[in-house]
Amino acid sequence: MIRALIAIALLTTLAPLSACASDPTRGYALGSAYDDSIRTIAVPIFQNNTIERGLETSLTDAIIKQIQTRTPWRIARPDNADTTLTGALTQHRLSQLSQTPGTGLVQEQGVTLSIRYEWVDNRTGDILSARAAFSATSTFVPQRGIGERLEHAEREAIDELARDLVEQLRARW
Repeated sequence: MIRALIAIALLTTLAPLSACASDPTRGYALGSAYDDSIRTIAVPIFQNNTIERGLETSLTDAIIKQIQTRTPWRIARPDNADTTLTGALTQHRLSQLSQTPGTGLVQEQGVTLSIRYEWVDNRTGDILSARAAFSATSTFVPQRGIGERLEHAEREAIDELARDLVEQLRARW
């Protein structure tokens, strides 16, 4: 009985520490799945190449919050950081997903946000990660009576982009 309790206590203590190793040849390992040599990251405000203003600030803020809550890295100024994450919002696209049968009015719409980013090691100049077309889509119902707002769907897409981008910053596989 006591052995079982000790085993359970050890498992619950060590389980959160297990993750994929940063070296893909090692498989699962105890420790962080993030590169231990990186301690700080700079995230300047992303550029906005769309006509929708203000989304770049919301996106950058969401990315910084994800880094602060999900990684061991600290946010720093570009001149003091080990790495720098730069990027741009490249596309804001609305698409009709469904229409009301009787009237033909838009019933459900999707908003897709696309970004490009580059994560550079300031110490060596190496590109740690980069993607040219990284996107997220969220849906909303603008139909009268329900009246979901476009801004709500944009926020959901931004949050999804931020979560997915920080996942990409994990140790290189």
